[in-house]
Amino acid sequence: MNLTIHSVETLSKSGLPYVGRQITAGFPSPAEDYLENILDLNEIVVKNPSATFYGRVNGNSMKDAGAADGDLLVIDKSLEYRHDALAVCWIDGEFTLKRLRTVRGQLYLIPANPDYEPIAVKEGAEFMVWGIVTYILKKAF
Repeated sequence: MNLTIHSVETLSKSGLPYVGRQITAGFPSPAEDYLENILDLNEIVVKNPSATFYGRVNGNSMKDAGAADGDLLVIDKSLEYRHDALAVCWIDGEFTLKRLRTVRGQLYLIPANPDYEPIAVKEGAEFMVWGIVTYILKKAF
């Protein structure tokens, strides 16, 4: 899995009307009766504008973690890695999305798909945790 990284434009105002009430998955109701304010997704998903980027997932090694091919990631470079976070890592010239695990002193990049093997970060490898995924945006259809 590799990623394509894009900068975030937070100065543009491109909000959309917001349905203020909860949307139930059962009985349909005419949403036009409930439109309230304008909702700007940047205001919700971007907490640190100067450290936030978007990335598009290419591959399915993290599909069981909810990040599938074509999904859009919101990545915050200012966050520290914490257990089970989805980390955008830079290893030997490529971005990859994985979880991190240390076993007997060896760092591994852990996929979330049984079809893929963990990747050992070997001594001398060019490696860094580039950012932490804070949101995954999916296309519904």
